[in-house]
Amino acid sequence: MENLSEQEIVRRNKLEKYKELGIDPFGQRYDVKNHSQQVKDLANKEIENIKAQNKDLNEEDLKAKLHEELEAKSINVSVAGRIMFIRKMGKASFFSIQDKEGKMQIYIRKDVVGDEAYDLFKLADIGDIVGVEGTVMLTQTGEITIKCEKYTHLVKALRPLPEKFHGLQDVEERYRRRYLDLIMNEEAKRVAIQRPRIIRAMQEYFDNEGFIEVETPVLQNIQGGATARPFITHHNALDANFYLRIATELHLKRLLVGGLERVYEIGRIFRNEGMDKTHNPEFTTVELYQAFGDLSSMMDLNEGVIRYAAQKVIGKTTFKNPFTSIENPDELTIENGGLIDISKPFRRVTMCELIKEATGVDFKNNNYTLEEAIAIAKEHKVPVEPHFTVGHVINAFFEEFCEEKLIQPTFLMGHPIEISPLTKKDPNDPRFVQRFELFIGGKEFSNAYTELNDPIDQRERFEEQMKEKAKGNDEANEMDVDFCESLEYGMPPAGGIGIGIDRLVIFLTESTTIRDVILFPQMKTR
Repeated sequence: MENLSEQEIVRRNKLEKYKELGIDPFGQRYDVKNHSQQVKDLANKEIENIKAQNKDLNEEDLKAKLHEELEAKSINVSVAGRIMFIRKMGKASFFSIQDKEGKMQIYIRKDVVGDEAYDLFKLADIGDIVGVEGTVMLTQTGEITIKCEKYTHLVKALRPLPEKFHGLQDVEERYRRRYLDLIMNEEAKRVAIQRPRIIRAMQEYFDNEGFIEVETPVLQNIQGGATARPFITHHNALDANFYLRIATELHLKRLLVGGLERVYEIGRIFRNEGMDKTHNPEFTTVELYQAFGDLSSMMDLNEGVIRYAAQKVIGKTTFKNPFTSIENPDELTIENGGLIDISKPFRRVTMCELIKEATGVDFKNNNYTLEEAIAIAKEHKVPVEPHFTVGHVINAFFEEFCEEKLIQPTFLMGHPIEISPLTKKDPNDPRFVQRFELFIGGKEFSNAYTELNDPIDQRERFEEQMKEKAKGNDEANEMDVDFCESLEYGMPPAGGIGIGIDRLVIFLTESTTIRDVILFPQMKTR
């Protein structure tokens, strides 16, 4: 008790008073029949009916009519929630509760609920969870309110809620104590509710296109499917190290070999890398593969699912750029990159075309040697690492000069083969592959391929990756012999795509950081 605040001591001392009244301070089952928004919707429907039937009344008489008839309707409701406000006034009081749908005002009178229930109410503090049964009424100011007829204490809050949660100097407390953030911050609750709805809309879209949702292993004995640094864990029974998956790709492709034709998985991916506004080491993607499809199939699917989720869940197709530096909402336009429009067909452009636009260097039409490419990179002050090939230099140029400029939705195509080990070669130029990345707001949202299904070529790519690993690239793929063998049985030509769900939710909810859309983001230990 000596480390508790005065308010915390007062609240703990009330526990005995509850027990004396025969009340469990930490509650029991309660039959919730309504939520706050539903109650308001019921009341508003009746209010509109009353107004329609009394169009000839003046404003004062109509107000009295609404009070009289709404109470006469005796709309019985039963709600439960957390007390967020109390105004005690002797034998009658007002308080408000908050449930998952919002806030609801309650009017409680001693002569209605009885002495015992009113004394119980007087023990209440902000933050307590209570149940209320009663009828819907209007206050003198016209606010929809529940007139309490039965008051039930459910849970005593032993800690007071923060008065100004957004005023906390340590803004990371919002993410460390997400439960408080959800109580005090309506925006946090909105995003938490919209995120699963966006995912559900994506599932609906894919299901309607004939795809099957599947599950693949999180623990994998091969580091593959992407270029990323993995988390490593030890399997005691097998006495072997395993990786937390960095992608779901290789298992999903095996299912194409098995004849499932159209598959997708929404799941957690783990990459042992940095954390910033758009990166969390544990994140969510959807990977999808379509037999007999190609890159254009994936572009159509990618545009379609984003628009479908936007319109179904949010109800619009123009959004604030979550990565803009413009702070004044009135200054946001499509022209200055403050707003992003997804209603129009997305731009399609190659990496080499963008580099030529930005720097004048033409990697497409000049077949530079590695020495020439490195010299050009040094001339333009582009960093070069020991394992770089010409393809890596091209990618480094793109990241240095082009990536952040792709604000409106853009399909970036024509990636070098060295950075795309699982992708089919461009038949017109084997230096490049049939791949695209979708960029919005200067950030990558999707990555798609015309999938490599040549087992001999695939084995050679893995061998090249192993050489890179030997040179110090710890993000390179390992040789997956079983996957190569599966391709030898024949995988149909296919398109495949991975979409970052966290970034998509950031965009569609107009949030600003990945920590806003992941309920429990990874944090540094205090």
